[in-house]
Amino acid sequence: MNVFQVEGHEPSFLPEGKYKLAFSEEFDGTELDRTKWDFRLSMMQTNWMSWTDSGKALYLDGKSHAVFKIIKEDGLLKCAQLQTGYNYMDQPVEQTVFGNDHLQWPVGKLKEHKYLHKYGYYECRCRLQRKEGWWSAFWLQSPIIGSSLDPKLSGCEVDVMESFHPGTVSMHNVFTGGYGLDTRRQRLGTRREGVSTDEFHRFGVLWEPGRYTFYVDGEEDGSTETDVSAVPTFILISTEVRGYRFADHKAIPEAYEAMDDDFVVDYVRVFDRIDQA
Repeated sequence: MNVFQVEGHEPSFLPEGKYKLAFSEEFDGTELDRTKWDFRLSMMQTNWMSWTDSGKALYLDGKSHAVFKIIKEDGLLKCAQLQTGYNYMDQPVEQTVFGNDHLQWPVGKLKEHKYLHKYGYYECRCRLQRKEGWWSAFWLQSPIIGSSLDPKLSGCEVDVMESFHPGTVSMHNVFTGGYGLDTRRQRLGTRREGVSTDEFHRFGVLWEPGRYTFYVDGEEDGSTETDVSAVPTFILISTEVRGYRFADHKAIPEAYEAMDDDFVVDYVRVFDRIDQA
């Protein structure tokens, strides 16, 4: 384990090698840095009922933490999801006409990305939620995933950490080919149960040309050389209420009981490796 000290904050646990800091979000102060982050409010061209940009669902506590919570808004339970970029297929489509052909371009309005990066070590230190009813995640996504069959051209989704139940961390995922007929999925590493929800944990992925290697609290936890992206990606920190993806699109009862719960992120950092040609 390679300890990288950050003045005034908890250190990072990096794989062996020499690194320099490329991106750092320590969540200092009380205001979210909107030059780095935006709220994800839509998914697959739908304004998703689980997400909000309310300061009650996501706030900085003044102690260098981002705190995520479930709130009730417009009669629905909602929480927040942050991202440094945008998937081109997320934004809802608005009616347009191309010339006189009356053809509809099936993509919504595009946005300028906040932060994209290719390769390096991506790490999040967080404390998991304590109650059922919602889940949390730290992941990467290509803005153009699924636009080709080759992940070197169109990229991947890389799930570094997902916790669907208190104290449980799922295996890591690598998706490519988009989210339809051409989806390919790899499950890597170890499903962990009994993970402390009172302590902070570090989750990371080393993304190198042709390889992903995952880490949990500084220890290697799975790798792959299959379907590895070669295009810049953006970062996401997710929370989502359980139940809205089910057929009835309703929050499960446990979500109401979790409104006093929280998911807390200490930092998100990206490092470039500098000891490789």
